[in-house]
This record gives sequence, structure tokens and C-alpha cells, in this order.
Amino acid sequence: MSTGTTSEATPGTASPASPASPAEIRAFVLAALREMNYDTSEVDDDTPLGPAGADLESLALAELGVRVEEHFGVRFEDDEAEQLGTMTVGGFGAAVAARLRAAAAGGPA
Repeated sequence: MSTGTTSEATPGTASPASPASPAEIRAFVLAALREMNYDTSEVDDDTPLGPAGADLESLALAELGVRVEEHFGVRFEDDEAEQLGTMTVGGFGAAVAARLRAAAAGGPA
């Protein structure tokens, strides 16, 4: 994961001027999990990302975080990355959406 913040979007990412909707973020997260060979058939917004739900271990959580960073142009600090396992799919999507809204408003992503 990256340290520092940025509000610039990279090619192929959501633009801070037009943040992705929660549905788009959720769809991306589920697609990323499927690409990482996780079964998402019973995953919903209330499913924890960590062992109590989607069963992502630390390396998979880090990979998901990096994929989201690269796709949406948001950044998570290393200490925030450690908290991903305690978040639900919906909570993670809401955190990404909040960063995108902040970036659109001129704040850090």
C-alpha cells in the first residue's frame, strides 16, 4: 500500500471529478475477489472481509487494497490497511466512496 495521499487519478481510474457510485465500487470489489479466486456467491454488504466472512488473509487484503488504490486513485496508509480485515464489504466501499468524494472536493484521496 502507499504512504502519503494523492487526489490525482491515474489512467484507467475513476476521476475525482466524477467519483464512482457505491454500486460501482461494490461491483469492482466483488470482481477483484473473484479474480483472486474467492467465492463471492454469498458475499453481501454485511460480509466481513476478514476470516469471519469472505476469509481474506493479510496478503489478500493487501492485494485488494492495492487493486482499489490503482483502479480508483485512492490511497490507504499502512495502518489503515491493517484495519481492512475488520471491515465489511459495504464498510470498505463506503470508505472508498468517502475518499473519492473528498478528492472531488479538493481534499486528499
